[in-house]
Amino acid sequence: MTTTDQLAKGTTVKAPGRWLALAVLVLAVLLVAVDATVLGLATPFLSEDLKPSGTQLLWIGDVYSFVIAGLLISMGSLGDRIGRKKLLLTGAVAFGAVSVINAYASSPEMMIVARALLGVAGATLMPSTLALIRNIFDDPKERSLAVGIWAAAASAGAAVGPVVGGFLLEHFWWGSVFMINLPVMALLVIVGSKLLPESRNPNPGPWDVASVALSLIGMVAVVYAIKELAIHGVGVVALLVGAIGALALTWFVRRQLTLSSPLLDVRLFRHRGFSGAVLADLLTILGLSGLVFFLSQFLQLVQGRTPLQAGLIELPAAIGAVVAGLLAGRVARRTSVRGTVAVGLTALGTALGAGTLLTAGTSAAALGVGLLLGGLGAGLAFTVTADVILSSVPKEQAGAASAVSETAYELGAALGIAVLGSVVTSVYRDFSAPAGVPSDAVEAARDSLGGAAEASAVLPQEQAAALLEAARSAFTDGFHIAGAVGAVVLITTAVTAWFLLRGQRLADGVEHP
Repeated sequence: MTTTDQLAKGTTVKAPGRWLALAVLVLAVLLVAVDATVLGLATPFLSEDLKPSGTQLLWIGDVYSFVIAGLLISMGSLGDRIGRKKLLLTGAVAFGAVSVINAYASSPEMMIVARALLGVAGATLMPSTLALIRNIFDDPKERSLAVGIWAAAASAGAAVGPVVGGFLLEHFWWGSVFMINLPVMALLVIVGSKLLPESRNPNPGPWDVASVALSLIGMVAVVYAIKELAIHGVGVVALLVGAIGALALTWFVRRQLTLSSPLLDVRLFRHRGFSGAVLADLLTILGLSGLVFFLSQFLQLVQGRTPLQAGLIELPAAIGAVVAGLLAGRVARRTSVRGTVAVGLTALGTALGAGTLLTAGTSAAALGVGLLLGGLGAGLAFTVTADVILSSVPKEQAGAASAVSETAYELGAALGIAVLGSVVTSVYRDFSAPAGVPSDAVEAARDSLGGAAEASAVLPQEQAAALLEAARSAFTDGFHIAGAVGAVVLITTAVTAWFLLRGQRLADGVEHP
């Protein structure tokens, strides 16, 4: 996707307008990020109402992010053509409307489709935000702060989601976690229509539908194959779908190299700093989203906390992400980009590793310390890598760069739930059933931890207690292994980023077009 991404002369928002415009963009990205994890707390209630299988539950959790990841590049290219402001506001209206369908879904299949449609709407929101920031803020130091605020919203949204969801679930039914989108999106449309400047490519070239299809098919197929291989092991269907996905993505890349107006300028990845930042970006969100999604279930179904209690316990992750996001640009300029990113990734990896120590009796204070560390790490790494991605390319390629950054974010969120979740699920499904428990109850319990709670409710007290204990123990074991896997991945990424980001610096001074 080649773009000029330059606002027409004289349309750059002046103080204080540019900061108010930023607030609207942050509102959009915060809501999309919140919706990626808000469902975590509602999962037990949704499971009881819709009775999804374990596989359906994973799809309900991650299809939203899969679809967003598959469509971001395409929607970024569409924004180049029709205008990013127009795409953002149109997407906001669609996001609100589809949220109602999610809230009133009456079956697992309907819920999966509704979440996928919400992902389509979310994909229209995300591409505009970073590209508009790149053009609204010409001063690199101001832009670093703006990107820090944007990144704080994006990374903290994963942790704010459980708090919002917890409050709503204490007072309303599970569908309320979607209905909250309506007033927020209405505010975004009303305020954004007045404050945001329009930005588009005056000579965008044709929108390549074949590339759109290839990117969507490739992304969803590859992630599906990873999920199936992690849960069920090597199988013909998973390998075939994975091969189709890899072929589609390969074809997509080759096609971009031949198009005069590609959806994505893949030559950007020849820049070592750009590639290293994208990798760190993706794996930072993978670790944070996977941790928060399954910790929400652990706190409720293993430790027996209420949704609001669980959300408040996870709040330190949001606080850490916001604080680190606001300070990250200054820290990276005074020390080094690679050092800041490596420290952030290591801190998040350490928080994930601490997950191996969790038990049913772990205190809220201990959980809060670990989550604060993880939030600080995520805020540092994600903010600096987002800034590097924008700074690594010319201003006219800001749209392409922002689409890559946001794709990495959403793919990381999807993979965090799919990969780490698949580890949890594969361990959980193999737990040994207590003697005397009916086989149908055992099968229901093995679908999900929520299913175990529901199945035990109709059993005699002794059998119910034994089944719940076995299920909770298996879930905790799976959480421990997922935490260990996530820690190894994040710390390995920290070492890799140290080398790939060597010599990378954030820009200083005012840029002049």
